[in-house]
Amino acid sequence: MDIATFVQIFESTLRLATPLLFACLAGLFSERAGIFDIGLEGKLLVAAFFSASIAFVTGSAWLGLAAGIGASVLFSLIHGVASITFRGNQLISGVAINFLAAGMTVVVAQSWFQQGGRTPPLVGDARFDRLSLPFAEALRDVPVIGQIYGQILNQHSILVYFGLLCVPLTWWVLYRTRFGLRLRAVGENPAAVDTAGVSVVRLRYAAIVIAGVLCGIGGAYLSTALAAGFVKDMSAGRGYIALAALIFAKWRPWHALGAVLLFGMLEAIANRWPNLDLGIVTLPNQFMTALPYILTVVILAGFVGKAIPPRAGGEPYVKER
Repeated sequence: MDIATFVQIFESTLRLATPLLFACLAGLFSERAGIFDIGLEGKLLVAAFFSASIAFVTGSAWLGLAAGIGASVLFSLIHGVASITFRGNQLISGVAINFLAAGMTVVVAQSWFQQGGRTPPLVGDARFDRLSLPFAEALRDVPVIGQIYGQILNQHSILVYFGLLCVPLTWWVLYRTRFGLRLRAVGENPAAVDTAGVSVVRLRYAAIVIAGVLCGIGGAYLSTALAAGFVKDMSAGRGYIALAALIFAKWRPWHALGAVLLFGMLEAIANRWPNLDLGIVTLPNQFMTALPYILTVVILAGFVGKAIPPRAGGEPYVKER
């Protein structure tokens, strides 16, 4: 395998890992505050649909991004009302959101565009263009630096770079700010936070709104940057894969980046070699396509070591009187 093939795989890995990264960081904020969010898949899907729809109607990818974020935040608030205000089961609420998004997007798309549950193709300013990094062409032939900066990191959508920026930003918010300290405390011991005079409900709502924003960006990236429009079920389980990556990363931002890059690489390899010949045996296309999902099952089955979630995760908080 030559160096050019490695560069192509890593470049594809970065593109494919971006929606996973946004969803994984969304789950990180939510679960650090004690709210399990199975609904990441549904929020990615509804954001992808409304982003593509508004981008097509207005011809602006930025307005599509705003619509995707708005739709995702709305679904996050529905989850919040069910699980925080009414203290319902968080897992059931998340699954309901996934079902609602899967059905609603197809029905509304058919009603609006009459194209079998999909949006028309996006062209021009309705899609996010790829950006050229400064001096990328000049450094393209420089060994190592040229491959990394001039080829792997170059020519991506602005949302890819924003996703990478969100990793250190998330780390800083969670571990270097008062808000982050309180957010993590709510996920571990909400009673102590309440005793200190800080609203548990307000913090948890803040966390799910942040999660909604991040999922909205991830969904918008799917339909306006990675693809050129919305198709039925285009999230393709990425919300669940992001949850597995979050567990694999043990709810830590930098580790989450590594986890989603691993999943993205598996998908990139499957796209590059639909039938991988190992000499002794040839792995069929179906197996290669299923690789990210197989790893998801392996992680969720607990074969990657013990992962301890926030202690108050999944439990509604009842204020002591």
